[in-house]
Amino acid sequence: MSTVEDYVARIEETCGEEKGAIVTFKYDKKNEAIAKIRKKAQLKKSLSGIILEFVFQGISFRVFSSGKAIFKGVKSKEEIHDILATLLL
Repeated sequence: MSTVEDYVARIEETCGEEKGAIVTFKYDKKNEAIAKIRKKAQLKKSLSGIILEFVFQGISFRVFSSGKAIFKGVKSKEEIHDILATLLL
């Protein structure tokens, strides 16, 4: 059984007025992770396939083809971990 840790190398919280998180996917799993996200989240916008903008459970986020994702409006690492678990597993 896969876990979030199989796909995610690092989760960093952002500071500022609007809390968020930056997720870095493991290099060898990034394409698989992006494919799973595309199946479950609603795609709002795609910029040449390099930047994909999604909405999932009221949270908007961008996924970059380089293997990073920026989530807006998440309150904690636990919340982002739960969202990633739903998207990736």
